[in-house]
This record gives sequence, C-alpha cells and structure tokens, in this order.
Amino acid sequence: MSRDLTTLIRPETIAVVGASATKEAQGNLVIANLLSRGFKGRIIPVHREASEIQGLQTVRSIAELPDMVDLAVASVPASAAVSTARDLEARQVRSAIYFAAGFSAEDDEAFRKTALESRMNILGPNCMGFINLSDAAFLYPATTSSRLKRGRVALVAQSGSAAITVMNSADFGFSKIITVGSEFQLAAADYLHWLAGDDDTSTVGVVMESIQDPHAFAAAARRLHAAGKSLAVLKVGQSRIGAAATIAHTGAMTRDADTYDLYFRKNGICAVGDYDELAATLQCLEAWGHAPGRRGVALAGISGGQTALACDVAEAVDLPMSRFSPETAVTLRNVLPGTPGQNPVDFGAVVDRSARDTPAAIRAMLADPGVGVLAFVQDCQEGLNERSLNIYHGVAQDYRRAVAGTTKPVVAISPTSGEVHETLRAEFQQHGVPLVRGLREGLVAIKALDCARTSDAATAKASRGPRPISGDLLAGLRAELAQQAGQVERDLALRVLAAYGVPVVAALVAENVEAALARADEVGFPMVVKISSPDIAHRSELGGVVLGVTDEKSLKNAIASITANIRLAAPEARIAGFELQTEFGGDLEAVVGAVASPPFGAKIIVGSGGTLVELLKDTSQGLTPLSAGEAERMIGRTALGERMNGYRKLLPPTDIAPLAQLVENIALMMEDLGDMLAACDLNPVVIRKGTGEVMVVDALMDMRS
Repeated sequence: MSRDLTTLIRPETIAVVGASATKEAQGNLVIANLLSRGFKGRIIPVHREASEIQGLQTVRSIAELPDMVDLAVASVPASAAVSTARDLEARQVRSAIYFAAGFSAEDDEAFRKTALESRMNILGPNCMGFINLSDAAFLYPATTSSRLKRGRVALVAQSGSAAITVMNSADFGFSKIITVGSEFQLAAADYLHWLAGDDDTSTVGVVMESIQDPHAFAAAARRLHAAGKSLAVLKVGQSRIGAAATIAHTGAMTRDADTYDLYFRKNGICAVGDYDELAATLQCLEAWGHAPGRRGVALAGISGGQTALACDVAEAVDLPMSRFSPETAVTLRNVLPGTPGQNPVDFGAVVDRSARDTPAAIRAMLADPGVGVLAFVQDCQEGLNERSLNIYHGVAQDYRRAVAGTTKPVVAISPTSGEVHETLRAEFQQHGVPLVRGLREGLVAIKALDCARTSDAATAKASRGPRPISGDLLAGLRAELAQQAGQVERDLALRVLAAYGVPVVAALVAENVEAALARADEVGFPMVVKISSPDIAHRSELGGVVLGVTDEKSLKNAIASITANIRLAAPEARIAGFELQTEFGGDLEAVVGAVASPPFGAKIIVGSGGTLVELLKDTSQGLTPLSAGEAERMIGRTALGERMNGYRKLLPPTDIAPLAQLVENIALMMEDLGDMLAACDLNPVVIRKGTGEVMVVDALMDMRS
C-alpha cells in the first residue's frame, strides 16, 4: 500500500535541522527559498545555541519541536542520519528530507534499515529535495532557475542534476519538481501514486536510472492514466539487468536496454530518448494530453524542403504520416492551386499569396478522419531578422485563426533546437498551440500523444490457457535444477521442457559407436547424429552434427566424422557420447528463447532460426507474463510470420497457433524458473507447412550464476 505523502509534499509546518547561525549551509538555502517564494506555513530552525536564524525563532533540539510538525529538513552529515531519524521519529514528525551523500557501508546499511522501518516518509538521501510551486514550498538547497514558472507539469527525477537540466530548458510551467535521490524508502512509484490525485498536476515526467519495483511503478502509471493524466519517462544509463546469457543464441540477440523498452511498451508507458525529447513531449502532453488512436500526422509549412525533411525524420522515429482522403485532396488542390493535395502540404509552393487559402487548407486537413495530429513546421528562431519575423508572424496568425476551436492536437515545430522568438511563441501558445524546439523532438512528442496507455501485463495472465505443470512436478524439477551449474544436463533440460508441454524430437545419447548401433532402433532411421558434450554449446559450428543418417553404415561414418571434427576443432572438450535424434521433416526453422531479466521477469524471443539465426536478426521480443495472443503478435512482426502467412505463395498459409503456444509455454516456464535459469535457447524449432506443427530439435539451458 502506498504511503500518503501529503505532509511531505504539501507541508504546513517545517522544521529545519542543520541550518547555521554563522555560515550558509544547505539548511539556510532552504529557509531562504521558502521565505523568498512566499511560503505561508511555519518554519522552525533547530539549533543548539542560536536563538534566531534568518529572522526565525529557533528551538534548541528536535525534542523541543512542537506537536504536529509535518516535515523536517535534515541537513545533516551522513554519519548523523540514523540518529536524526530516530529523534524525529520519537518526536512524531511525519516526513523528512535528507540531502546527505557519501555514506559509509555501515552507515548506508543502518540508514536503509531505519528508513524502511520508519513511519515517517523519508525522501532521499543524496537528493536535492523538491519544489512545490503550487503551494510555494521550495524545499530546495540551491538557487533555482530564472526560467522556473508555475504550471501543471510534475517532474520526478532520481538525479538532482537531471532535474536542473529539465528546469533550465523547459518552455512550460511546473507544479512539482521532486528529486528522489537514492530511494532508501520512498521510490518514484510512490510519488506517481500521490501525483495521480494532485489537482494541480496534469502531466508527469520521470527521469530514472533504475526501477526498484517494476510492479509498483506499473501500478502507479496505471493510476495516473486512470486519473486522465499523462506520463513520459526518460531512462538514462545502460542497466546490467538481463545480461545473463552469453552461450545461448538468445543472449546474443538481445540487449540490456531492450528490457526497459519492452517494459514500457508492455505497460503503456511513453518513453523518450533524451532531455530534449522529454521537454518537448511534456510540453505537448501538457497542451493536449494523450490522444490514443490519433497516430497519423499531417505536416504543413511554407518550405517544401523543411516539410520533406520532416517526413524523413517522422519515418526515422516511426511516426506514420496521414494519407488524405480523396475529398481532402480535391479540396487542397482547389484552395492551393498547383499543389498535389498530398501530405506534406507546402503552402509556399503557391507563389501567388492571393491565390492560396491557407486557413481553408488547414481546416480541410483537420476535418480529414485520417489525420490524428496536425504539425506546422515553421522557422521561429530568436535570431530571425525583422522582415522574416513579420512574414512568419503573419503566417502564424493564419495558422492560429484556422485551428481555433479544433479538438485535434495541433503542434508548431521550430525545426532547430535554438531559442524561439517570444513574439512567435506568444502567437501560438496564447491559442493553445505548443511551439516545440527541434524537428526530431517535436515529432517524437507528437508520437507520444498516441501512447497506448493500456497495459498488456495487466491482461496477460487472465488471457492464458491452463498451466501445463503441477505444483509437485515443479518442486521436483526445482530441486534437481538446484544441483546444476552452468549448462543444464540435457536429460534434465528435456524433462523440464516436456513438463511445460514443449514438443521435443525423440532422442537418446549413446556412449560410443557400439552403443549407438545397439540402440538405433529406439530412434529409427532416418536420424540426425550430434556430439554430446557439456563443453560445446553450438554443435553444428564445430562439425558436430550430421543429418540424413539412413542406415547402420552411415551411422558409423557419421560418428567417425563427428569425432574427427571435434578433436580438431575443440580438442579439450569432454565427449559424453553421441546424441541420436529422429529426423523431423519440416519446412521452416524458428528460434524460441528466453533470457532472465530481473527484476522485470524474462525476455522471450521468437523469429527465424537455424544456423544463420544471429546473421538474419529476424526476431521479435516480449516480456513475461506473456499470453498466446501476445505471442502471435510477436510472430506477426517477423519475416518468419510473413512467410507463415503465405508470403508470395512460397509456402501455403501456415497456422501460427502451435508456435505461439510453444512461446507462451516457455514464458510460463521462465515465470516459474527464471530465478534459477539464466537462459533457454530452442534452435531450431522445425515447423511443418500448413498445419504449423512444431518440434524442437535442439535445446540449451543455462543456470544463473
């Protein structure tokens, strides 16, 4: 259950522990900010000797604080954090902020334990506090940006410097700016949960380095969205999560950063790539909010070159361009003589200004059902000369008059990141049109307007079939896996797969050629022969696989050939024997894999398989929990899926349901065993045309270290 952070974020009585009577400390800067910004509540400095600090009457100790103190600013060294927290707790102070950094290992452990056990809300440590512009509560130990103004955007940042960067570049106003620091107790999810109920906030931006509790963060995002508020997240830094598998193909085909991308997409969270994109996105979200289903963008401007470049950038950021209806095209050709009536629209192509009706063209684009967002690409830089400014101001007035009353999002984009001219900013913004700096930034922001705001994770478990494994069987397999290290023994790996309903081709391991000949009938000809070695992961690459073995003579030859190849390619490898497999005739080869990605679950991969799997790079990824329906969509995003759908009649249409079911079962396996397994690699998975019947030919499992 999330804590009530009202006494932290909207305090009425504030104690400041650590303000100095003789010098400027962080506590003094906080007091100065509170006083200069017009805080209406009570401020009580705590000082052992001074009777007054910055014109405020002090108390000598925390124990002398009055009842009902909402918040204490603990501007104390790291070594004093625990004792200060205990004293504040004893005095029943409700919330506290800690700026301190540089904790020793012992102090770190002690303060974390104290914070988690405390009834107080504790922000930090290693943070820059917060700024509540809505209530003039500047709990911030530094001078604030001159650009800072009140608005309806809240920013939650793990890094104080990140908050400063966004504050210094924002063209919008803030309601709250919260720097969460090291999150010894409260995390970003707690602040999102509170902001969902904050009437002064409509849009929230988050700058994060990591997520402590993915489930809590996703739940907080859902609460924000349910309250009709928008959310955009910038993930900074390259996390090491999911960097588990190096032997399996699956591990080579995924990156750590993919995990966060999958997590955000799965939970309907809008993610951006840098500070500029975040600022632009928050600016547009503040103006328009999320508008799901309005993906198509119409681009217009007075420069054909700029709109053409905008099309290139839109394609690069995966923002689809609207296709005008025939009726819209006719209207555009009538009001803009000589133009093709297509997207993008170049008003400047009509040289005779008296012949073009720009407002009518804009109204036609906005009326088109295929247009989700209208974007004007227009030079608005601060350095415009007076003549250009006058021309562009007139153009902006035309735009403004034409969009009056529209319910569709309209965004103006100055194509470079330089400061925009205040005259043009005012012209657009006084009529509700955000003016965004930067072509890419503006188009990324427009894409963010269509953020799905729906959570696949919330519905995945409900939409899955019955679990294929019993509790007793799972417990037994876990006990066996606990005795493994490195690569899981093949027999156990196959039994794990069988327990989850994964079809694996019939096989046995013979110790030598004599045993292989004696047991060949158990598999039957034709068969495939492979080396069995705990030291060899990818057998075909070393000449350890022979296909099409049809009789005893070819079986002997296959074993001799494999033995010679392995002695040459991997002379130190231990040879446990030779695996005999029934040859399963199929028409396509797929790869299905999984990589443990704590704390998010596991990444599941499906796509074209075989020996060229890493070269083809035809895969799609998902994050557990995963349903068969999601698995089908993953397959549909690959070239493998296109081929199964009958691409150019190279194959008859082939049912993808069996492959999707296999993918779902592997996801279920990783939900149960992902705390033990680092990776699972099924390659190839052979698929028969038409029926889509699947059979796993080769399987590899690695234990987590």
